Amino acid sequence: MLRRAFFTGAATLGFVTIATRLTEAAAPQATEREIMTDASFQSGYADIRGLRMYYAIQGTGAPLLLLHGGLGSSDMFGDVVHILAEDRQVITCDLQAHGRTADIDRPMRYETLADDVAALAGFLGLDHIDLMGYSVGGGVALRTAIQHPDLVRRAVIVSAPFRRDGWYSEMRDGMSAIGRHSVPFMKNTPIYADYIDVAPRPDDFPLLLERVGDMLRQPYDWSAEVSGLKQPVMVALGDADGMPASHAAQFYELLGGSKRDGGWDGSGMVPSRLAILPGLTHYTIFMAPELATTAIPFLDAV
Repeated sequence: MLRRAFFTGAATLGFVTIATRLTEAAAPQATEREIMTDASFQSGYADIRGLRMYYAIQGTGAPLLLLHGGLGSSDMFGDVVHILAEDRQVITCDLQAHGRTADIDRPMRYETLADDVAALAGFLGLDHIDLMGYSVGGGVALRTAIQHPDLVRRAVIVSAPFRRDGWYSEMRDGMSAIGRHSVPFMKNTPIYADYIDVAPRPDDFPLLLERVGDMLRQPYDWSAEVSGLKQPVMVALGDADGMPASHAAQFYELLGGSKRDGGWDGSGMVPSRLAILPGLTHYTIFMAPELATTAIPFLDAV
């Protein structure tokens, strides 16, 4: 039962083979601000809040910060990044203990990760950003919008609930089973291979599992804070995701949606949006081109 619960939880966070990988690995001796630059891609490290946080930038235009799922990295979005970067500046980053960002001596919490994201924006000189986050990254994006309302212009929350019991019960059980004891189950998975390929301290993998598991076991309910958001928010999930569509509908209602008919002239609509994408699961949505093409009109709105 523990093995089954663990892999259910791992899948919940989008731990699948990454279809498209950025092959440029950052050298530890590189300068603080910039590691590599060409016409379309640059990457570097931001020294913020005790972290040396990896980031990458593609495209030009309005800035969109894209946040990965738990145990993943900034490499996991595949063609979604390239589609979004056709007419905007897409910034990806590796959160605490993930990917190319080494861990530091503090618990992992949505709230602290959100403050890291805001600090990264400041490091990059950005006064306003759009955010798009998937799964754990969706929770971090939501907390960033809540905690830093003057920074976040619009947010797309992908496959992430506003309270912990929004997940299906089997997903919560799987999340609760994640910890350093899970390492033997992970040794032959793409998750482990991808981590050790880029991590500055590959031996920290058990600590990553412990950090993520501890965070996912914490209860949360952000209903009141979501209902107070002033920014437009798109709630997006697959129609076979890790939570019922009814939870997404509740999320949208907290944002002011589904209160009345939209009207012939659209006067009954709210700035936020609800998108339930057909034929997608929690394990496919973050790489699906439909996610990008659905989010773009929302992000393009003024």
